[in-house]
Amino acid sequence: MPTAEQHGVTAHSDGRFGFVPVQTRSDRFKSVDVADFGPVTGREAVWKLSPVKKFIDLTGGVLDGSGYPVESTAVAGVDVAWVDRTDPRIGSAGAPEERASANAWSSFEKALAITISGEEAKEVTVTRAALGSGPRGAHTIIEARPFSRAILILENTGEARLTENVEIILGESANLTVVSLQEWGDTAVHLTNHFATIGRDARLKHVVVSLGGSIVRVNPSVRLAGPGSDTELLGLYFADAGQHLEQQVFVHHAAPNSRSRVTYKGALQGQGARTVWIGDVLIGRNAPGTDSYEQNRNLVLTEGTRADSIPNLEIETGDITGAGHASATGRFDDEQLFYLQSRGITEDEARRLVVRGFLSEIVQQIGSPLLEDRLQAAIEAELT
Repeated sequence: MPTAEQHGVTAHSDGRFGFVPVQTRSDRFKSVDVADFGPVTGREAVWKLSPVKKFIDLTGGVLDGSGYPVESTAVAGVDVAWVDRTDPRIGSAGAPEERASANAWSSFEKALAITISGEEAKEVTVTRAALGSGPRGAHTIIEARPFSRAILILENTGEARLTENVEIILGESANLTVVSLQEWGDTAVHLTNHFATIGRDARLKHVVVSLGGSIVRVNPSVRLAGPGSDTELLGLYFADAGQHLEQQVFVHHAAPNSRSRVTYKGALQGQGARTVWIGDVLIGRNAPGTDSYEQNRNLVLTEGTRADSIPNLEIETGDITGAGHASATGRFDDEQLFYLQSRGITEDEARRLVVRGFLSEIVQQIGSPLLEDRLQAAIEAELT
C-alpha cells in the first residue's frame, strides 16, 4: 500500500497528520499496481469532474484482460502483434496516476504492440469494433523507431466498457501522427490514458477525436525528453444530450529547446451534454529555450449544456522562448450569423456553417485526406 506521504499526507512530530497538496503536476503519485490506490470517491483531483458512479466496475472491479479482435491495414514498415507483459518497452513511457489506469495495467494479459520503422511516409489504421459490454482492461504500445515516419489511426467503434493505457515511444528524429478516434456506440464507456515520450529532434502530432460513446475520457500525457523534441496536441469533440466527453492533457518539457502546441476545440448541444478539458503544461528547470502554448475553445449550441475548461502552466526556469495559455467558452457570434443571413443564408444553415468552420481548424491539420473528409461528414451529421 502507498505511504501517507505518497498521497500528500505529512506526519508531524507529535503524531498528527496534515494534508499537504502536491505542488507540481509531475510529482503526483504513480503506480502500476491497482492495490496502491484507494477506492475512487469523486473527490480526488483527477476525478472531481467525472461521473465516477457510472463506471465503478472500471475503477475497482475485476477486468477482462484477454486479447480482443483487431483489424489493421497491411502496410510495409508497420508491425502489429500481441506481446507478453515482459516486453521491455512496457512502462518506458509512463505510469498510472489514478485507479482506473492502474486497474487496466494490473489486468491486461498481453499488450498490443504497433511498431513503425522506415523513413518512407506511411498511413495505417488499427480498428477495434467487438469489445463487448463487459468491463475490460487493455494495454497498447506504439513505437516509432528512429527516423521513421507515419500516420497511425486508432479507430474505436461499437459498444465497450474499457479502461486502458497506451504508451507511445518516439526514437530520435521520428515523425509520428497518432489519431485516437472515438466513434463508439451510444452506451459505450471508455477511459484511456496515453503516455508519450519523445526523443531527440522527434515530432509527435497527437489528435483526439471524440464523437460517440456515453462517457469518454481520453488523457494524453507527453514528455518532451530529448533536445529539440516537438509535439502538437489537437483535440476535437462534439457532445450531444447526456454525453460526457473529457480530456486531461499534460505536457512536460524536460529537455532544452523543445516545443509544444495544444489546441482543443469542442461543441455541445442537448440537455445534459458535458465536456471537461484540463490542460497542464510543466516547463522543467532543465528545459531552457522552451516554446509552449495551449488553448481550449468551446462552442455552446443549446441550453442545458456545461463545459469546464481549466488551463494550468508551471514554469521552473526563466530561460524560455515563450509560454502561454488561453481558454474560452461561448455561444454563437451574433455578428457572424447576421452577416451570413444578410447574404441570403437561412439561420439553420448559417449555424451549421459556423460550427463546421469552428471545428474544421482541427480536422484540416490531421494530414490524412480520407479521414478529414470522413470527419467533416461526421460533424455535418451531428448538426442535422
